[in-house]
Parts: sequence; C-alpha cells; structure tokens
Amino acid sequence: MTATVPPVRHSSKTPSPGGRRAAGGRTPLSRLRLPARLRRASLPYVLLLPALALELLIHLVPMVVGVVMSFKELTQFFISDWSAAPWKGLDNYRVAVDFNAPVGEDLLKSFLVTCEFTVLAVGLSWLFGTAAAILMQDAFRGRGLLRAVFLVPYALPVYAAVITWSFMFQRDTGMINHVIHDQLHLTDGRPFWLIGDNSFFALVTVSVWRQWPFAFLCLMAGLQNIPRELYEAAAMDGAGIWQQIRRITLPSLRPVNQVLVLVLFLWTFNDFNTPYVLFGRAAPDAADLISIHIYQSSFVTWNFGSGSAMSVLLLLFLLVVTVLYLLATSLRRKDA
Repeated sequence: MTATVPPVRHSSKTPSPGGRRAAGGRTPLSRLRLPARLRRASLPYVLLLPALALELLIHLVPMVVGVVMSFKELTQFFISDWSAAPWKGLDNYRVAVDFNAPVGEDLLKSFLVTCEFTVLAVGLSWLFGTAAAILMQDAFRGRGLLRAVFLVPYALPVYAAVITWSFMFQRDTGMINHVIHDQLHLTDGRPFWLIGDNSFFALVTVSVWRQWPFAFLCLMAGLQNIPRELYEAAAMDGAGIWQQIRRITLPSLRPVNQVLVLVLFLWTFNDFNTPYVLFGRAAPDAADLISIHIYQSSFVTWNFGSGSAMSVLLLLFLLVVTVLYLLATSLRRKDA
C-alpha cells in the first residue's frame, strides 16, 4: 500500500504585524519577558507590604495621635472623647521647657538623671561586652558553654529578670545585703537599694546586667571578621596583647561599635520596663528616668496633653542626637 500525503494548503491571509501567535494560540515568549520581569522585580515589595502596613499601624498612627494630643488640654475630663478636648496650642511645650516653674524644673532634673544613667549604663555595657568578646576569641575547653551562660541575661524575659533583681535588692531578705553585710561585712548596716540615692546604682546594675550580653554578642560576631594573620604578624613584630587590642582589635571593630553604641543609647535612654518593674509607678528622685517621669505626668496626674508634649520633646532630642552622631561617624569614616 502506498501512503497518500495530503496536500499543503497555503492561507491567503497575511498575519498582521504584532498579532502573530505561536501554535496552540499561545503568545510568543518574547512578549512575556517584560511582564515576568516586572513581576519578579515587584515580588519583594509585595511581600513587604503586610509588614509595612503593620509598622504604620503600630508606630506611625499612635505617633501622629500623640503629636495631636500634645496641642490639646487633654485631662481626665476628656478621656472618653479626646478629640473634644480644647485646643491649647504650644502652651504644653512652654510649660515643659519653663525650667523656672515646677513642671519644667522636675523635667530638667529627670533629663539630667537620664543622661547620667545612660552614660554609665552604655559605657559599662560596652566595656564588659568588649572584654568578654576578646576573652572568648581564642578557643579553649568550655568556651561554647561559657558563651551560652553569658547570653542568659539577654535571653531572659525582662519582667522575670527585673523582678528577680527586685527581690535580691530587698533590705532585710535580699541576697545583696546578705552578701555584702552578713558575709563580707562591707557595710555597717543593711542599706536600702530601692529607695533613696542607692536606687540609682541599683538601676544601673540591673540595666548593665541586661544589656552587656547584647554588646558581647555583637562584638563577638565582629571579631570573627578580623584575620588571624594580623595578630600573628603583630606578635612576630613584638607587639603585646594590649598593643594588639589597641592597634588591631579596636580599629577593626569601629564599624560595629558605631552601630552598637547608637542602639544601646536609644534603648537605654528610652528604657521604661526596667525602672517601672524595679520601683513601681513612683520611682525615687535619684532614679527618676524621663520615661517614668512622662508616665507619671500622663497616667498619674491625668494630664495627657502635658505628657504628650514631653514625649514629643524627647523624640526630637533623640532624633537630633541620632542625626548628629551619624553625621560625625560618617565624616570620621570619610577622613579615615
């Protein structure tokens, strides 16, 4: 049998330019490249939209509401409908920055206490973190276990950790007085740690205990990027351990320290949980941080307009300090 080949039919229609389709009615791949490329480029932004929306809802909206509240005479009489509070303009800000008046004078004292507390807490946290990171740089038996122990204060929930410290600072039953008075006999009597001037040192101790593991973690990660050949070459040239730290370790950790110090500063200056859990709603004058002071001005005296104005002033101060710090570090980096 001989197979019959069907004749090939030629269409008389000429396909229009740009309207040509592949077999099966599909569009050529050349026309799908641009939309697919756009889809791939926009995918990361689409995935970020939920997080961006939540960020705006959680942070930006309350911030705007707080700024609006700072221009109102918002007291306990307008809590049910804060938008009906009378407009006060800049009067809340004038009262807050009038340092000759009682409100402004107390706010200035709280600001100075917060500055002193921040300098001590950040400085000691950085110092302890740097020392521990350098000591943990060389391998030895039990290094992994010791690293894990160092990170325990950072891993503990803040409320559980601070409540434990509050029990330890009790005058009659606390472990601190039991050690320094009953066992070591360093004091004549049992000092009060949660009231009076000693409350400032108690607050610094708890803050440093909580924050130095974070500095240790960041600096330990930064030390992993320093080549060991630099230390070996320095040792062959006769450089001691202190010269190696000064000439190699600290300059190499400068980028890490720039970010670390800024983060520690913002966390410490804004810290509310530590003094609130340690002292309660009314902190002693020696430990009256500005976060607790604003809380008392808002939720204890029921003057939410004045408290909002203080919060806005605090926000502006932190923004100015952050911008100046970033400018100073960038200029130093350019000079280097």
